[in-house]
Amino acid sequence: MGLKEWILPQDKHFFNMLENESQNVLDGSTAFLDLLNNYESIKEKQQKIKDIEHQGDDFVHEIFEELNKTFITPIDHEDISKLASAFDDVLDYIDGTATRLVLYDIQKPEENMLKLAEVLLKQATELNQALSGLRNIKNPKEIERRCIEVNRLENIADDLYKTSVADLFKRKDAIEIMKLKEVYERLEFATDKCEDAANVISDIVVKNS
Repeated sequence: MGLKEWILPQDKHFFNMLENESQNVLDGSTAFLDLLNNYESIKEKQQKIKDIEHQGDDFVHEIFEELNKTFITPIDHEDISKLASAFDDVLDYIDGTATRLVLYDIQKPEENMLKLAEVLLKQATELNQALSGLRNIKNPKEIERRCIEVNRLENIADDLYKTSVADLFKRKDAIEIMKLKEVYERLEFATDKCEDAANVISDIVVKNS
């Protein structure tokens, strides 16, 4: 077997794993927005998100195991590691948010929570499409456009977070403020990690196109 033939299966394998993880993030974002939009059977829906997060852990462990035993990769080891970690962080924060909705007995999601979840789902959708273009990088401008959109959406999420927290501190119930602030924080962290993933994808395109 020649060098090219040896490299190509690894190339396909790493992209398969990253695409699985990206799709899992999209699934988690979709499930979380569904939880907020249809706020019933919350514990069951939170468990579904937990299961998706556990699947994400399996994906990222598989990627790191392959990185540890593979010398030649289609893109830099460090970039694969950063991208896998960013996707994993997104799911961790989604799961953490859903968990707090249950633990803190949040009776009804606030409007800005829904808006943040919608932004998060849009980011996950753009990331999934951007990642699918990395196999051959035939259209680097399209990938970069999607990464820029993820960054733009993060700015929207940041504004929503600031407004939401400012509104919280106008209330009188300190415990309620603390609970809701944690929910908003983790949602905003999830959008930050989407931006981190987009920045890694953008760097990969620059290096490989």
